[in-house]
Amino acid sequence: MTPLLTKLSVVIPARNEEGCIVSTIKHLNLELSLQGVAHEIIAVDDGSTDDTWALLQQLQASVPELRPVQNTGRHGFGCAVIKGFDSMTGDAVVVMMADESDDARDVVRYWKLLNEGWDCVFGSRFMKGGGVIDYPWLKLRINRLANFFIRLVFRFKLNDTTNAFKAYRRTVIEGCRPLLAPHFNLTVELPLKAIVRGYAWTSMPITWRNRRTGVAKLKIREMGSRYFFIVAYVWLEKYFSRGDYRQR
Repeated sequence: MTPLLTKLSVVIPARNEEGCIVSTIKHLNLELSLQGVAHEIIAVDDGSTDDTWALLQQLQASVPELRPVQNTGRHGFGCAVIKGFDSMTGDAVVVMMADESDDARDVVRYWKLLNEGWDCVFGSRFMKGGGVIDYPWLKLRINRLANFFIRLVFRFKLNDTTNAFKAYRRTVIEGCRPLLAPHFNLTVELPLKAIVRGYAWTSMPITWRNRRTGVAKLKIREMGSRYFFIVAYVWLEKYFSRGDYRQR
């Protein structure tokens, strides 16, 4: 029988997010508290040059569930998320964006599905009931092509693998280590490894809204080869490792 979860960790990587980080954390904390979800919020400052770190420290006084962490090592989205994983005390985790493009109400839905016994829950903006608001048209088209390619080579139905906003039991995170991707390609490494290694997963519709402040950190031109490397790496594991890394 799958053990009942007792505490949720939400990992939020943040680099130069002074315009939105406070409201994101306050709204998230309020929603989780109202729904009775025992939680911690691990905000990882990833080498910010603005007031992000100072704001996080100040916010601790009014949000005791907040645990600010500084990533003093190599910087990058994936490095910051892994730093958050290393710091978490919960038995489940959700990765959430600092710009509040993800809906806090969906975090609660993730938690409930994990407690039904799933190892992972993957949000999809493109399944029935999901949606996107103000998605840049070029990024949208590249996103759909990338996800179609991943579905084709791995032969599964998940249609939004590249989305960072996902939920995992702690056992999945530990079972997918070592995590290799230092950048946004971690968003595909984690779900692909979890699926290939045999963890039970489901998907649910989510809503995504484009950031209202700050600058997007994902640079498509820089990430193409990095995404391809991770996809190829996990594909090789799926078809040539003879199940050596599957959960037992």
